[in-house]
Amino acid sequence: MRHRDRVPTLVWDAALPILLLLNVVTTYPARELPVAAALTAALALPLLWRRRAPLAVFGAVAAAAFVQWLMDVQLPADIALLVTLYTAAAHAGRRGTLLAGAVVEGGVVLACLRWAPDGAFLTPFVALSAMVVAAAVLGVNVRTSRAYLAAVQERAERLALHQEQQARLAVAEERARITREMHDIVTHNLSVMVALTDAAVYAQHRSPDRATAAMLQISETGRQALTDMRRSLGVLRADERDAERHPASPSWRPSPTRWAPPGCRPGWRSAAATPTSPPPHNSPSTVWYRKP
Repeated sequence: MRHRDRVPTLVWDAALPILLLLNVVTTYPARELPVAAALTAALALPLLWRRRAPLAVFGAVAAAAFVQWLMDVQLPADIALLVTLYTAAAHAGRRGTLLAGAVVEGGVVLACLRWAPDGAFLTPFVALSAMVVAAAVLGVNVRTSRAYLAAVQERAERLALHQEQQARLAVAEERARITREMHDIVTHNLSVMVALTDAAVYAQHRSPDRATAAMLQISETGRQALTDMRRSLGVLRADERDAERHPASPSWRPSPTRWAPPGCRPGWRSAAATPTSPPPHNSPSTVWYRKP
């Protein structure tokens, strides 16, 4: 994916050198072609690496342009100086931009002194200087925009990280709240169940009806504790009621063999069907006997 993303950039960077070389080959006479083609290649081919090493490429192009000035050869490839100046301003810092601009401006002065018509130094100098300033300003604007986008992206990443931290803190607080509620539920209900168990053990021989009522109350307390725990944890399904998970005592059928203490056997005083509700507190319907 990265290689595919770089292909359009390389093609774009190679377009200008190819056009400049084609222009030299098609317009210059045969006797001037070798020198013109060599200088054009020295000016244009470094543009292929201008994004990787902007200042080094600028130095190479500036050196080739100085050799061109010494050989007194005018070439359209001098536009490569403006391209490398723009690239240096877009990728290098303020000092690099000022240094590159000063070098190109010095080349403008030298070019106008040698190739400007007699008495017409000011006009080409102003025009070329304006082009130099425009290239430098465009590069600085690109660098500023890139820095602004990077700052905005960094700020967005920090904001996302802050929101993630806030979400984690909220989850931790919710877990702590659920833990406190679970602790309160378990502590309260276990205390009640322990007290009722002690009472049932104490009354199982003297008052079996009260022992049975206490054991039923223990069962009811346990069911209520489970229901409260499931509500706190949020694991109850929306289409299932609490009573279907843990039936309450009025609809629950007690089993004598289930709640009989060890060493005891139950006996029913009445031959009626098994009651569907727990026996009243003062009207026992079951009698517990010791095993003979």
